[in-house]
Amino acid sequence: MSPPPEPETQAVAVELERLRGTVTTGFAEVKGSLAVLVERSTRTEQDLARLRAETQRSLEALEADTEQGLVNHRAETQRSLDLLKADVEALKARRWPLGVVGAVAGVVGAATGAIALFR
Repeated sequence: MSPPPEPETQAVAVELERLRGTVTTGFAEVKGSLAVLVERSTRTEQDLARLRAETQRSLEALEADTEQGLVNHRAETQRSLDLLKADVEALKARRWPLGVVGAVAGVVGAATGAIALFR
């Protein structure tokens, strides 16, 4: 049989056992903290992926709305331009040619002069 351990050896063994328990507890706490950090990181990545998808959908909708707005604006501008051209053409059709107005004024002036002369 082995001889009984000395009191100093027993004290060292007890301290080592207590130190082992402290180290084990510390590792368990670190593992728990790491597990929490990994879970938070996973949630953050999921939230980021969801946010990216929502942002992409919003951008696509905005681009579609902008493009449709440009198409509508072009159509409205073309309609306004067509109406303006029609108004200008109508005004051109109703104007008096200056040559005709001058000739009529000359004939009227000559007629009045001749009437005044012969009277």
